[in-house]
Amino acid sequence: MKNKLPKWFKGQHYDSGAEVKNPFSGESYKLDSAELSMYDFIMGAQIMIGENWLEDKNQGLSQNIADGITWFRRKNPKAYMVLLD
Repeated sequence: MKNKLPKWFKGQHYDSGAEVKNPFSGESYKLDSAELSMYDFIMGAQIMIGENWLEDKNQGLSQNIADGITWFRRKNPKAYMVLLD
């Protein structure tokens, strides 16, 4: 259950976790495989929206980002505060 991703998640599912560094603060946090999968999805989707790669699908992608952030905040509030807040 710990590493379970939501049913709507269509990103890559990693087999293992890794340490992730916040590019702005320099702080880092060790994520499990599900958290790393979601973190990479959130960050990649934000880049895609920012560069208008998916103009027709931005609304759905924006909702997925919001859902991903909610999932991440509930699953690991401390990592959320370090990496995404």
